[in-house]
Amino acid sequence: MSAMEINFEGKTAIVTGAANGIGREIAAQFAVSGAKVAVVDLNIDGAKAAAQEIGSNALPVHCNVSDSDSVSEMVKTVADAFGGINILVNNAGICERISVLDLTEEQWDRTMAVNLKGAFLVSKAAIPYMKAQDCARIINTSSVSGKIGGLMVGLHYTASKGGVLAMTKGLARELAPFNITVNSVCPAMVDTEMGSMFEADEKENYLRSVPLRRLASVGDVAAAVLYLASDAASYVTGEVFDVNGGILMD
Repeated sequence: MSAMEINFEGKTAIVTGAANGIGREIAAQFAVSGAKVAVVDLNIDGAKAAAQEIGSNALPVHCNVSDSDSVSEMVKTVADAFGGINILVNNAGICERISVLDLTEEQWDRTMAVNLKGAFLVSKAAIPYMKAQDCARIINTSSVSGKIGGLMVGLHYTASKGGVLAMTKGLARELAPFNITVNSVCPAMVDTEMGSMFEADEKENYLRSVPLRRLASVGDVAAAVLYLASDAASYVTGEVFDVNGGILMD
């Protein structure tokens, strides 16, 4: 992409789960490219720290994405502060490693509430503001596990990320008449704090199956998100954008 195509001057982006990891890098890259960014997280102290590091274009906002009242308040806060919403990145998520026989109903419900219901609630709240724009973008963070089954993660996480992919395509069709594109990114294992749940030998075994022989960086995922949010991707919607080093080629 040219510098013009990744210029987000005058745009407002919401990034959920932005206190650390992938979300923090996405928010930082939007700000570098000129956007005003809402750094949204349940961990408001983490969001404040991230926003301070990102700079004056960043606004920390507390939100529990699984709670509709919290989501509505967050979206209104961002729209009032920045004058509208152009881009939404549904990145908030939780992940546990557990076998299906040990998985409790409460764990299932909590993961679905954050990973899938959360993306639905934030999208629903943001869409009326996005319809007011000439064009807008929604990008959902899914996972390769949502396409091929769990890669050393729990069934509840896998199912939630598969649901995100289905929701992405459904929203893409419904929102296309309003010039709102909806896409998802599907990382495999990323070099973040979440990756610390895996032992060193597990990572080594995993990397043997990755053609590029390394973990994804947060920058790899952020670059894909910024492309999908850019003018260069104006004719791309309902797409599942793999960022997996070649572990899945489809």
